[in-house]
Amino acid sequence: MATALLFSGQGAQRIGMGKSLYNNSASAKALYDRADAVLGWSLTKVCFEGPEDTLTETRVCQPALYVHGYLLAKLLLESKRAGEVKAALGLSLGELTALAVAEAFDFETGLKVVAERGRLMQLACEASSSTMTSLVGGDEATVAALCNEFDVEMANLNCPGQIVISGETAKVNAAAEAAKAAGKFKMIIPLKVAGAYHSRLMEPARVGFEQFLKTVVVKSPKFTVFTNVTGSAVSSPDEIKAMLVRQVVSSVRWESCMRSAAALGITEFYECGPGAVLAGMAKRTEKAWKVTSLSEYGDI
Repeated sequence: MATALLFSGQGAQRIGMGKSLYNNSASAKALYDRADAVLGWSLTKVCFEGPEDTLTETRVCQPALYVHGYLLAKLLLESKRAGEVKAALGLSLGELTALAVAEAFDFETGLKVVAERGRLMQLACEASSSTMTSLVGGDEATVAALCNEFDVEMANLNCPGQIVISGETAKVNAAAEAAKAAGKFKMIIPLKVAGAYHSRLMEPARVGFEQFLKTVVVKSPKFTVFTNVTGSAVSSPDEIKAMLVRQVVSSVRWESCMRSAAALGITEFYECGPGAVLAGMAKRTEKAWKVTSLSEYGDI
């Protein structure tokens, strides 16, 4: 049976993530130690001990999720439990993890790319007062009209009835209040984020990231990887770089990515990362899909 690997994005992180992997697997310990050496600071300490405020920082959170997801996937592939892996896809930051697992670049190269992406996005967050809010229960057309009215953007189209808006704090809050008044949504949930990801406010990060990626060697992935920008497969090195750059300021079309994977005949997915956020989105998209969530050593 053909399967696919799923990788988490920001927001999935939690203190203690990966600790059981580190304590029970020599290869996991070696990978975390390599990550500390590459980064020049102790990712392991922040992941295992916190504090939460530090782990939540974009510059820290992105490498933390990348290393954790990459390691889970490698252990899963070694176990042969996942069967024939035909594709990999990740939500936002998770797209980079998917590319690394598909060997578009090696672990250390991917970690350096993720660290720079996180650094640039952190700077962009600090340059403005911005935020994100999840709108649950509405459709894309309704959210698009709301975004046009209040000058904000659709950052994530996660699954049917779940869309995240992003932009300047005052504008997002005004849009949220209007959404409440309209009564067209089941829930309106402000997100605890550092800034307006996947919006035009990330443009400085996009420019810097584009320049950085020019120095990075990318290869064609060994199995299918989907880009968040379009929801379609991406394979050529130049196209991969272009989509990673665009993704910083573009909507994440996660539902489209999942449906593209299903179109390959995949009905079974393995979520590699903390929690089971992607499994929940999959269930709301297509109940026939089976998603197994893996986070710690016992899960493998």
